[in-house]
Amino acid sequence: MRILRRLLIGLVVLMLLVLVGAPAAGYFYLFRRAYPQIDGRVALPGLSTPVEVIRDRWGIPHIYAQNEHDLFFAQGYVTAQDRLWQMEFNRRIGHGRLSEILGEVTLDTDRFIRTLGWHRTAQVEAQQLDPETRALLEAYAAGVNAFTQTHRDVLPPEFAILGVDPEPWKPVDSLVWGKVMAWDLGGNWESELLRARLVGRLSEEAASQLMPAYPEDMPLIVSPEVQSYRGLNLDQLQARLRALEAIIPHDPTFGSNNWVIDGSLSATGMPLLANDPHLGIQMPSIWYAVHLVGGDFDVYGVSLPGVPGVIIGHNRDIAWGFTNVESDVQDLYLERINPADPNQYEYQGQWVDAQVVEEVIRVKAQDPVRERVHITRHGPILSVVSDEIREALSEEMAVAFRWTALEPDQLLRSILRLDKARNWEEFREALSDFAVPSQNVVYADREGNIGYQVPGWIPIRAARHNGLTPVPGWTGEYEWQGYIPYDELPRLFNPPSHYIVTANNKVVGDDYPYTISLEWDPGFRAQRIIDLMSEKFAQGERLTIEDFQRIQADSYNLAAEAFMPYLLELEPNDFLEERALNELRAWDLRSEESSTGSTIFHAYYRELVRATFADELGEALFEDYLPREDFHSVALRQIISDPNNPWFDDVGTPEREQRDEVVRRAFDAALDELGDRFGDAVTQWTWGRLHTATFGHITFEGVTGLSLIFDRGPLPVRGATGTVNQVAFSWANPFVATGHPSYRFIADPSQWSNSMGIYAGGQVGIPFHLHYADLIEPWRNVEYRPLLWERAEIEANREGTLTLEPAS
Repeated sequence: MRILRRLLIGLVVLMLLVLVGAPAAGYFYLFRRAYPQIDGRVALPGLSTPVEVIRDRWGIPHIYAQNEHDLFFAQGYVTAQDRLWQMEFNRRIGHGRLSEILGEVTLDTDRFIRTLGWHRTAQVEAQQLDPETRALLEAYAAGVNAFTQTHRDVLPPEFAILGVDPEPWKPVDSLVWGKVMAWDLGGNWESELLRARLVGRLSEEAASQLMPAYPEDMPLIVSPEVQSYRGLNLDQLQARLRALEAIIPHDPTFGSNNWVIDGSLSATGMPLLANDPHLGIQMPSIWYAVHLVGGDFDVYGVSLPGVPGVIIGHNRDIAWGFTNVESDVQDLYLERINPADPNQYEYQGQWVDAQVVEEVIRVKAQDPVRERVHITRHGPILSVVSDEIREALSEEMAVAFRWTALEPDQLLRSILRLDKARNWEEFREALSDFAVPSQNVVYADREGNIGYQVPGWIPIRAARHNGLTPVPGWTGEYEWQGYIPYDELPRLFNPPSHYIVTANNKVVGDDYPYTISLEWDPGFRAQRIIDLMSEKFAQGERLTIEDFQRIQADSYNLAAEAFMPYLLELEPNDFLEERALNELRAWDLRSEESSTGSTIFHAYYRELVRATFADELGEALFEDYLPREDFHSVALRQIISDPNNPWFDDVGTPEREQRDEVVRRAFDAALDELGDRFGDAVTQWTWGRLHTATFGHITFEGVTGLSLIFDRGPLPVRGATGTVNQVAFSWANPFVATGHPSYRFIADPSQWSNSMGIYAGGQVGIPFHLHYADLIEPWRNVEYRPLLWERAEIEANREGTLTLEPAS
């Protein structure tokens, strides 16, 4: 960041002087001139017929075209109007080209992304596109390019600040973002690294207790050929992950919710469907709302800027929503490298040539960097990303990465077919191409049906390979045996329960013939959603859209139930402790902004994890374990009722500590921390003072001067990690929000106009625009905007109408 700040300081000062000295001129020059045109007529080469773009009062474009080519051309054009810098930055992430504009500060990130090879896979996918998908991708790209070619003098301010001239948009730029999203929704290999490090420091048994992945009577199998992970020093590879997470925020505890009920349980007599995917917090929003009408398309929902079509939403016949399956589709393989030839690795007793690719990374203000990427049968070797990692590994071994997303797929074809699907059969047929990331997809239609389908390439592993730890690549005994056949993946259609709930929890019972994953969300969110719906059913009442809103807003901390009794048994030693315990006794287990109980509990729980496990793990390993609430919340629940469990003993003291001593120590440490931060007035320790969200700009978050213009916040927010309204937070920087329900969506097939949604941020990615941040407050308050569907209601809420015409 120091390098970036030095590069920008002159421009920042100049910009601030312009804004202060000549507000009107500075405002116009830097921002307003880049605002999207929403009225009038624009002639564009590449269109065959006129297209109408009606913006509603939230800035959402409703695009009406006479054919599909013009429809997707217009989607590309309009998205570029609103989010061109985001599209530019996103494709640079996917292609590993950030250093061209940001300099050496992002070089390690680019090297890692180039090693993974998202761009190489996307290029192959672009070459293998079917004609229909190719035509729509090319139309979208042509629309983006039509905008940039006619607006080079009025581009969004980020282009001027960084001196970037946008290159033509290509179909591969849309495809590569699918790889970035798959990375964001993956992460099993991070668990493999952490588990291997735990095994190396402690033991297999201890690792299985700290990361309980499946029933305790099923032992963790560590490959006997590896013997131990102690010599590999995988801490360095874990550090490389942190560098990438600075660019692509990723937290395996983020999760998502979706659920659907049929007409027997709803007040409308028809299905209702809800979805809220949980992703990192950013400005502009990761989502872009759009309504597409033309050809066989009539679909409304949210898209990803730079990608054609709608990801989550509904058309005239069906609605759908996504959550992550948590499927295990990533593996780390330990490769033996030929000491006489670093371009060879061992496989089944023979030296095999690795594929060697040279990546040239251009870096601002310095010479290009050349990176030699070695690719084995198991994927790219990650240990050659830097000399640091190479030195950390033993001389004979390197780490290769296998991941389904590094194999060419047809994800975009799946999305476009999903947008047009008219029934359950066409819905399932569309999802048959949905390779990665594997998702829980819920379904509802206007005929009254509900359903659920898991799509995706989920590997079938060899008998000795459970996917939990790195395995030998040289024996041939740990190879994937293909993928679970699509027709054998889990699905439901009109189940007898009359509802389907998914929240990253375990999908199938132990009698399912394949292994989807051995790591699942603990299930608190899913259980809470079921509990809230069941309360209504028990009263003989049917669920309404308002009930669904209340469920999405729910901040009850079900996980806290297991830990509160031991905390409340404490006797206060002083007046401060007495007041804190009184707040806890009055706490309703909800993480609302005004709650003091939530603050005290979360501070206590963090110290409980530390007091229980940090002495065995050591500081560095513990700091990487602490963010994994999905593991330690389960591990602690399994031992908290045993006062003499060995984990409660502090190995650094001669005494043998028990649970109650650890609970007391954690409580005292929590009060000390809160008192130091906020003083001794316990009633002022409200959750909203700690749990804040900063909607940071994707490029300039935290950059002196620029962040004042591009960032929004910090703002107090309700919810917590593990609540239905999951606003996940940082354990390292307690308790700053890092993830959020990125799009709250409720679909009503009985009357699509009753559907509603909200995401934080706004529709337009240019600061000071009316729609730059207008949705943050409604999102914070769990309010919604209607998803206007029929032409008449769209016209009644019209903000502007832009007609795109063929150039003569």
